[in-house]
Amino acid sequence: MVKTKKSNKQRTKGLFKQFSLDDRIRIEIKYRDGYNMREIAEYLGNGRNASSVCREIGGKPNKGIGKYQAHINHEKALGKRFGKKTVRLKNDLIRNYTIEKLKLGWSPEQIAIRLPIDHPGESISYEAIYQYVYARHSKEDLRQYLPRRHRRRYKKGFRKGHTFPHSDYLPSIEDRPTKVNQRKEIGHFEDDCIVSRQSKERIKSINERSTGVVFFGKMKNGTSEESTRVVCERLKDIPSPYLKTLTRDRGTENMGWQDIEKDLSIKVYFAHAYCSQERGSNENLNGLFRRFFPKKTDFAKVTDEQIRNVEYLINTRPRKRFGGKTPLEVLLERTGVAITY
Repeated sequence: MVKTKKSNKQRTKGLFKQFSLDDRIRIEIKYRDGYNMREIAEYLGNGRNASSVCREIGGKPNKGIGKYQAHINHEKALGKRFGKKTVRLKNDLIRNYTIEKLKLGWSPEQIAIRLPIDHPGESISYEAIYQYVYARHSKEDLRQYLPRRHRRRYKKGFRKGHTFPHSDYLPSIEDRPTKVNQRKEIGHFEDDCIVSRQSKERIKSINERSTGVVFFGKMKNGTSEESTRVVCERLKDIPSPYLKTLTRDRGTENMGWQDIEKDLSIKVYFAHAYCSQERGSNENLNGLFRRFFPKKTDFAKVTDEQIRNVEYLINTRPRKRFGGKTPLEVLLERTGVAITY
């Protein structure tokens, strides 16, 4: 019996299958990291070739997160395969409820948690809400109502993390006294940097967790020296009994923490990477600041006087949790410390 030699096309026939979501995620990661089409195809295996990967990516767009997004391409592929789009919200009740709450400023997670309470027997995941919003199934563009208002969706965990020497040895928030969470004791601060793409200058924001008192200061650049300088200048007039802890993120500008501990006799702790919710008060503060100086503001053109004016306005707003008193009034009543402008 004579055996005929099979062509490459015959040998690979039947091995090829549609890209799965897992395949597309692997493509996104590798393409973002600089791999070419052939290298990605070899990495995927299962008879994949460079042409298939190239068609999947759509030619050769600029590399970078957001240029090729696995979950979006997968949704498009499913729509083409089955002839219709997959609508992620189950029925009119859930869709109307979701849109109504998004417009009230609720996050998808808050909507998912509250829906079964308001409508027993109904449920939806916050992931489904995000997919519904970004797939643009609604006649109205709902992205404007999301907490961050991103035009594109960035897959969680795909952003490259910064690595710092000895970052594993930074004082962790896990070691911070648990009483800090109770917000009863004065002297526990949080800080962050507000960045502008229009200039190298940044704004350092600092808040006290119990009274809600805030401080702002301009940084000339994003160095740790500048960050340390501003923090020490803004907190130097606070009596030492009311300087207990400072919680910050793991950005490069915060690596001068030992100098802060030495100059202010305060204990510094670091939140976990990409866990901004561990500094929730400070994140809310940054949102308030953005109301006065929205994104794309050139901080080089913002004066110290303007910054202090915004600080004064925030510190003199009545707070519901204080029965209508302002942060400055609460600080004065409980510590005798008066901040004047």
